[in-house]
Parts: sequence; C-alpha cells; structure tokens
Amino acid sequence: MLQTKPRVEINMAIRWFKKRKPQDDASAPPSGEESRKNADADSREAPPADAGKDGSVQESEPVEPETGAAADQRIEESKSGFFGRLRKGLSKTRKILTTDIDDLFLGKKELDAALLEELEERLITADLGVQTTMALMERISKRARKISGAQDLKAAIKEEMLSMIAGAKPHPPEEFVSRPRIILVLGVNGVGKTTTIGKLAARAVLEGQKVLIAAADTFRAAAIEQLEIWARRAGADFVRHKDGADPAAVAFDSIEAAIARDMDLVLVDTAGRLHTKVNLMAELKKIKRTIGKKIPDAPHESLLVLDATTGQNALSQAKLFHEEVGITGLVMTKLDGTAKGGVVVSVCNSMQLPLHYIGVGEKIDDLQPFDPEQYVDAIL
Repeated sequence: MLQTKPRVEINMAIRWFKKRKPQDDASAPPSGEESRKNADADSREAPPADAGKDGSVQESEPVEPETGAAADQRIEESKSGFFGRLRKGLSKTRKILTTDIDDLFLGKKELDAALLEELEERLITADLGVQTTMALMERISKRARKISGAQDLKAAIKEEMLSMIAGAKPHPPEEFVSRPRIILVLGVNGVGKTTTIGKLAARAVLEGQKVLIAAADTFRAAAIEQLEIWARRAGADFVRHKDGADPAAVAFDSIEAAIARDMDLVLVDTAGRLHTKVNLMAELKKIKRTIGKKIPDAPHESLLVLDATTGQNALSQAKLFHEEVGITGLVMTKLDGTAKGGVVVSVCNSMQLPLHYIGVGEKIDDLQPFDPEQYVDAIL
C-alpha cells in the first residue's frame, strides 16, 4: 500500500502536521542561548562535591571499588531491575502506542486503510520519524489480512520493530592484544556525556579493568570538575590540564599516562559545542589524529551519546557526527519519562550502527547494554 517515494513521504508529512497542534520544532538546532543553558546540563546530573583545579596535569585518588562476588551480584541485580525501570521510563511512549492501538479497533474487526492512516499518526507521535514509520507501515500493510484485532497488530508491530533494530545489538567485545583500549566519547552539550563516561568507567572497574578518564573538554570547568567526581566514585584514574588547554594535548598526555600505568581502558571526554560546528569538528579530528600517532589503531571506538528527549534531533546529530568524524557506536540516554522513546527505532534503523548502551536515570546501574527484545517488550 505504502511506497517509499518522495511524494508519499511529503503527503504523509503534510497530513501529520495538519493534525498536529502547533509546537516548537524539536529537531531544530539549539540557539546560542539554549546551548548556553544546556552547557552545564551534564554537571547538574552529578551530586555536588569538591574537585581540584590547580596544576597543568591533575590526577584524582580513585575510590577502591567493589570486586569479586560482591561486584558480580550487584551487576546481576542491576540487570534484573533494569527492565522495570526501562518499562516505567517508556510508559509515556507505550501509552501513545498501546492505548491508541486498542482504541483504533473499537467497532472494527479488520485493519483497513483508514485504520492504517491513524496508526501512521500514532507512530510519528512516538517519534519514530517519517521514513522509519513509512518502512514499518509498508511491512504492516503487507500483513493486514492476517491482523484481526489489537493484539494481532501489537504482535506484528513488535515483530517488525525487532527486525528493524536487531542489527543495533552490540557484538561481544573483541579481545584486544594491545593495551590500553581507547574510547573517544562524543556528543553535544547537555546529552548526558559526563555521566555516561562516569558510568562506563564504573562498569569497567567492576569488571576488573584499570580505567583512566581523560578530561579533553577543556572549555567547561564545571564539566571537568564533575567528571573528576565521577572518576573518584568509579575508582578510575583521572587526567586533566588547566582550563582552556589544548584538548589534543590532554588526550596525548592521558594515553602516555595510561601506557606507563598499564591501564586497560582510556575514556576520552570531548567538547560538544554544536553551534560552532566547524571548530568543533576540526578539534575532534585533531584529537583523533593525535591519539593515532601514539597508538596507530586508536581510537578503537568512537561512541556518540544521544539524548532521547530531543527526538528526531538525535538522528540529525548522529548523521552529522558520523559524516564529519565517523562513529562506531551509539549510547542513548534519558529514556526515563520521555514520550519520544520511538526515536531508538528511528536512529537504529537509519544509522545501522550498534547501540551499545541505553540509560534510564542518573544512577550508575541505570546505564545498561542495549537489548533489542527487552526494549521492544518495554515499549509495547
């Protein structure tokens, strides 16, 4: 029924916006003022504490982390409770989809053209995006004759969604012969990059790895301080320079320190001023080149952190960063309480990149590896 042609996409978009109440365009890039308001969003996510500021290169004293059986038990407990938190976090998105699907079948026994059109609107409202919605609706329409009720439709949507995002399930980590493993963490200001780095460090330390965090976003003093706090909490080493220092120099010195200390993992924080796109991308490319000079095959991963509450703007950011600097995987934060949870399907389907982690809160255990089946069960 639905064909992936420009005219169909335009007509769908027009029909959607006619029905939709006027509101701000969530996919528009942030203004200068909005960017300044978001600049310290990462910092607000961590609890206040003292952090050192002096010296050209500073290191924090890591807190001794849990290890062994206690750590294994904590990891398993966090996994078992994560689905409940994920399902609760996606409740607004689930309400848009499931409640409306039930309503669509009131007084009807088959999936006709009018009902399919209404379903399109529900999917776009959940922020699956026009293109992903079109692809999903094309699949559903081919199965329309076999769908005779709300439960059949939900099952069909689940199955097709899962097939669209199955490729986003991260592969088991490769065994690295050379150490340390270098991960470059990217993302615009306010997406939760600082806390994500802290949580990744904590997970790695619990797994028995020696971790170092590099504060290469040297233009936000508050972010550096909060990153140091996360490093202490996680039990990771921390390297920083003076405010305003060359980010590439921080990355270089951090890798030298990691090699000297026989570290397993280095997490490199980066700046995220999207409103200065040209300078930001040039800076990120310089950091990658500098790291590559020290370790030829590094960085081994470039993870982009995205904020689910920004909806389709997250997809725009992913395309921009991937085009400019190349990314190897994604992290989706702030899935707790958003009505735009469908953006996960949109980003995974459009980017065809592994979604390594999803986050549903500020606690360390609220960041977990992405499981497509678990996500689909939570959203429907």
